[in-house]
Amino acid sequence: MSTPLTIDRVYQCLATVMDPEIPVLSVVDLGMITGVELAGSAAVTVKMIPTYAACPALQFIQRNIQVSLERELQVPVLVQVDAATHWHSNRLTAAARQKLEAFALAPPPVSGKVSAEILLHTPCPHCGSKDTYMRSPFGATLCRATHFCKNCGQLFEQFKPLE
Repeated sequence: MSTPLTIDRVYQCLATVMDPEIPVLSVVDLGMITGVELAGSAAVTVKMIPTYAACPALQFIQRNIQVSLERELQVPVLVQVDAATHWHSNRLTAAARQKLEAFALAPPPVSGKVSAEILLHTPCPHCGSKDTYMRSPFGATLCRATHFCKNCGQLFEQFKPLE
């Protein structure tokens, strides 16, 4: 007897699809999923958004979602980009923020407004000091900035805030 196809089951499967650039976060952790629709028990449509409009991994992520869900759920899966919704850093879950810190990547602050000041004094994920400064608005990927901690002397990256 197979497990019934439900929205909760689809989200459980989506929670196992990891981001290729930050492999400790799933597409659910990142707040990339904007909707799931079932066509009875015969098909699934997933609506998602990239964390950046020019995300070079968008098609890769769409394909990973489709392949992972079709393998687990045994139904056809369509993955669409939701053009009506844009991603912002407050879509990150609380669990995602903890996982980023454990991954030594400073999470963006929870804020309604993005300003230059919130890029300063970013808490260091290595020692927790706020005696830091931004060395570059660009990191290993488009969604990261590079910072330096004056306290422990470590370079670290921050997941950039977006509104």
